[in-house]
Amino acid sequence: MNERARRGGGTAWAGAGWCAGVLVLLLCIPLAASGRLPDRLATHWGTGGEPDGSMPLWAAVFFPVLVWLVLVLAVVLLARRPNSGAPGWAAISLASGGVFLVGGQASIVRANLDRSDWHAADSVTPWVIGALTVAVTAGALAWLAIRRPATGQRQATGGPGMSIPPDQQLAWFSRTSNRWLHVTSAVTGFAALAITAAGVGGLIPLRSALIAPFAFTSLVVLGCSSVQVRVSEQGVKVSFGPLGWPARSWAVQDIESARVEHRTPAQVGGWGYRLSGLGTTVMLRGGECLVIRAKGKDFAVSVDDAERGAGLLNALSAERAGGHRS
Repeated sequence: MNERARRGGGTAWAGAGWCAGVLVLLLCIPLAASGRLPDRLATHWGTGGEPDGSMPLWAAVFFPVLVWLVLVLAVVLLARRPNSGAPGWAAISLASGGVFLVGGQASIVRANLDRSDWHAADSVTPWVIGALTVAVTAGALAWLAIRRPATGQRQATGGPGMSIPPDQQLAWFSRTSNRWLHVTSAVTGFAALAITAAGVGGLIPLRSALIAPFAFTSLVVLGCSSVQVRVSEQGVKVSFGPLGWPARSWAVQDIESARVEHRTPAQVGGWGYRLSGLGTTVMLRGGECLVIRAKGKDFAVSVDDAERGAGLLNALSAERAGGHRS
């Protein structure tokens, strides 16, 4: 299975997990607080912040669920159409829509919590504004994460020691991801979302000490879950995570050599960004790695088609050393 197929399958599973997780939160947040809620919940507020509309508890529970199911179904059906623009818009819709619905549900529960009558519910304005802000941020991050990086000019052909025609510019691009690191990031990220929603809903204290460890772990693991490597006349750029940040780069003149080595997690001390006797290794899967020798140190990254990348990099270094190109 090639990298594109693996990525597509991982994206589908991540999307399904997200949809199921949001559904669970929409159901569980109000049901967990049902003993502290009035028979009817304030579900609409006027411009002055006073509640002016209500629903029975069962309706307040299932209405956001119905909205979420309709949104998911619409995304699935539209994504099957040719030239639909998926998965970019689908990721934005599901990420922002899910976060906003969960935030809205939690805000309504908090406003009605420990009230004997829905007319006495608190205002939800600040919480809804907060949920909208986080939803927009989630949509933007989803768009950045799902973007396909451009491969640049022409793809390199041939192997190590290739020659570059003087009238052509070649570039090589490859990427690798680790689905289990993606799963770990998703689980810890969802835990952070669930704790935040429970805190906003008033079910638990809203403390950053409960949320921060999960959120931090999710972001760090996500940053180590994929890597992209680009070789061009400017040199080598190694970008981490779905956002392509952080990144390391070397100019062509700083590259002493490039080669391919077979490495395993056991050799370099585990998964992710590893430091060992072999130098620095970005290990996402065992197998061939592109090894760059620069300034007397080795930097290796596990990517597919490493031989072609090493060949182009060696050719560019040789031409720069020989002064064949300006």
